[in-house]
Amino acid sequence: MLLNCDLGESYGAWKMPVDSAIMPLLDQANIACGFHAGDPVVMQHAIEAAVTHKVAIGAHPSYPDREGFGRRSMAMSAAELIACIQYQVSALNGMAGLQGSQVTYVKPHGALYNDFMRDAAIRRSVFFAVAGFGRQRLPLMVQAHPDYRTLQAEAAEYGVPLIYEAFADRAYTDSGYLVSRQQAGAVLSLDAALEQVARLLRDGTIISQGGQPLSVNVDTLCVHGDTPGAVAMATQIRQLIAQQAKT
Repeated sequence: MLLNCDLGESYGAWKMPVDSAIMPLLDQANIACGFHAGDPVVMQHAIEAAVTHKVAIGAHPSYPDREGFGRRSMAMSAAELIACIQYQVSALNGMAGLQGSQVTYVKPHGALYNDFMRDAAIRRSVFFAVAGFGRQRLPLMVQAHPDYRTLQAEAAEYGVPLIYEAFADRAYTDSGYLVSRQQAGAVLSLDAALEQVARLLRDGTIISQGGQPLSVNVDTLCVHGDTPGAVAMATQIRQLIAQQAKT
């Protein structure tokens, strides 16, 4: 089991203080590409930290929504969305190349991520955008879901490999999606998150907000950098992963 985090989300004078502390704990860093957060200097520093700590670099593109931190859905044509994603991934990949590294996967951010999971038309645009980097054959990180075979079949049509992730710090609906951040209890406390991770590592299930067991196949766990206590959470999750690896 791997551990990932959304990073590089400072912007100008507004700082996300966790990046330097959490990076050494990670296997994968989902770095913002400037459309919901991040700027060229922030991106450069995040790449540098990932390279230093041998953390895989993932592009974290979003809708063009800095004011809403990428957490608002936007109506875009397929051509606009494809270009928007490819522009962001290309920018991060180009900057990574200057430091002798490269983007190794793509993970949509915020509303784009949620819309991708629920809207087949948006999925087609995202798959097409990622498939455009054919020489690199970039995997796409998506939410692990009980109905993963649908995503798998759609991705295969575009030749896009998938990485399945679960969220340590988020609650799930009975249908296997993330509870909206607009609802109470959407973001889990430290204790609840650790309990969720321990259960997932032990038996491959997540208990939904309504008490339903969700069986999911997971490659990587996500902690959000803006979740309170993110560094402490990541530290303890890393310990749980290490313990599970010994069994």
